[in-house]
Amino acid sequence: MNIVVCIKQVPGTTNVKVNPETGTLIRDGVASKMNPFDLNALELGLLLKKEYGGTLKVISMGPPAALDIIREAIYMGADGGVLISDRKFGGADVLATSYTLCSGIKAMGYFDLILTGKQTTDGDTAQVGAELAEHLDIPHVANVTHLEYEDNQMKYISNLGEKIVTAKVTTPCLVCVDNDINTPRLPSFKRKAELKNCEDLIKIVTFNDIEDQDENHYGLKGSATKVERIFEPEKRSDKQMFVDGDLTKKVYEILSQKKFI
Repeated sequence: MNIVVCIKQVPGTTNVKVNPETGTLIRDGVASKMNPFDLNALELGLLLKKEYGGTLKVISMGPPAALDIIREAIYMGADGGVLISDRKFGGADVLATSYTLCSGIKAMGYFDLILTGKQTTDGDTAQVGAELAEHLDIPHVANVTHLEYEDNQMKYISNLGEKIVTAKVTTPCLVCVDNDINTPRLPSFKRKAELKNCEDLIKIVTFNDIEDQDENHYGLKGSATKVERIFEPEKRSDKQMFVDGDLTKKVYEILSQKKFI
């Protein structure tokens, strides 16, 4: 089974500034990490690879600094990775991002299964996985809490809130993984020591390497949505603490004074 796991580098802190002109996060100088939800997808991929054999590679879109999470994935057990990196891809919304990932995955060759996390901590749209599957013209399922391979199909359990669905989907397919599916492993110190120089396992894909050379499909030009205005939320430190007494009555009095009720 050939598995591709989509991962993303996200800010490692909530103290991130916003570019007022583009509406994008200013990532320079900000500590970063692998998107926590992608770790669940990567863990699932590694477990499937161990049980059914095959290969597992990761793919990410971002600046050169995103090579750090590619290396982290390799130290966790991935066979290699691809970083899609070019200034022409910058400022992309979910549509342009998913199309760029689609182009990168096509450049990687054949796959049986694509795994993604349910969402990212910096965007929280939970749209890229489904849009990527649509670009690739393959079936996809979301909120998956269990996955196994059976007769060229993936048997899955999906938690839809009010319903739990058990079904099968034909490969090749894309699966968006719920964060309750597993507990991700840590990078292997032994593997890290053995693969100190893992650059030969990583391929960097630029705009010139992809088949579609229409710049209007990527970055800000290829984005269907534009940020009109963005601002940092107001941080307030004022608070009231109640330790003893009838807390319900006190809360009621405060809400009444402020005319909320």
